[in-house]
Formats: sequence, C-alpha cells, structure tokens
Amino acid sequence: MRNARDFAVTVLALGLAGVIAGVLWSLAAPRPPYVMTKQGPMLADPTTQALIAADGWFVIIAGALGLACGALGYSLSRRGRPLAVVLGLAAGGLLGSYIALVVGQAVNLGAATVTASGASASLIAGPLNLTAQGVLLAWPVLAVGLFFALESVAGYRDSPLRRPFGGEDPYGPLSGYDISDR
Repeated sequence: MRNARDFAVTVLALGLAGVIAGVLWSLAAPRPPYVMTKQGPMLADPTTQALIAADGWFVIIAGALGLACGALGYSLSRRGRPLAVVLGLAAGGLLGSYIALVVGQAVNLGAATVTASGASASLIAGPLNLTAQGVLLAWPVLAVGLFFALESVAGYRDSPLRRPFGGEDPYGPLSGYDISDR
C-alpha cells in the first residue's frame, strides 16, 4: 500500500509541476510570425527559427525539472521504496510534459516575434506548439536517468566488490616495508 501511495504522490507532484513548466515555457518560447491572408493565417517565413526555438525551450525547461525531480526523488526514496518512486518519475514525467504542453499552448504569455509589416500584410504572433513530439520525453528520461546514476554511485560505494577479500590484501603484507618506519 505504501508503494502505491509513493507512486501516486510522485505522479501527482510532477503533474502539478507540469503546470509551472507550461507557464515558464509560454513565457520563454518565441512565437512564429503568421500573415493573415484571405485563405486564413499562413506562416510568414517557413524558414523561421521560432518553431525550433519553441522545442529547444521546452527541452531546457522540462529537462531542468526532470533533473531536479530525479535528484529529489532519489533523496526522498532512500527510505527503502525506490521502485515506486522510479515508476512515478517515469509516469509523472510523461504526465508533466503533456500538461506543460497543454498549459503552454493555452496560456500564450510569451513575447511575439512579429516584425513590422507593410501596408498589404498584417503579421500576427502564431500559436505556441511543438514540432518534434519526442521532446516530451526529456523530463521522464532525465529524471529516471539521474535517479539510476545516483543509485549506481551509492550502490558501488556500499558494494562489497569494492573491498574484495574482506578488505585484506590476499598476498599478505609487503615484505621489507614497515609502516612504523615513517
């Protein structure tokens, strides 16, 4: 029962953090410029870097939160239930990324990258969106990856394999060398 509680708390906490990530992404990412035509809005410059920048800002924000969640999850799971926390980091990271995407698209707070237009065309700031859906995996992959890295370092430090033969030298003490001679 405690494992289910730890899993649920981790997923819910990361889901709530997704709201904050979405607002931060909306503030940081630039909007691509669109021109209004008779057919509707069209991308003003198909080679604009604003589309890629939105993906980059999403990865930076989600990745930083993923690393923070992985470190916090590791430090809180030292009590002995790491599996529930790791699964919660993976599921919660996916949920947090999805919520950040939805909130970032809905909030629309960031600066527009619209430049001055001529009399014949009016430019408007376009919606915030991801062009590469794979960036949604940044949060859970970094959270779980950092958790496993910290766990492996701690596991190696406590491992009996670090001190083979019980910590003694299997070949005996060095002959002709006395430590007390120093």
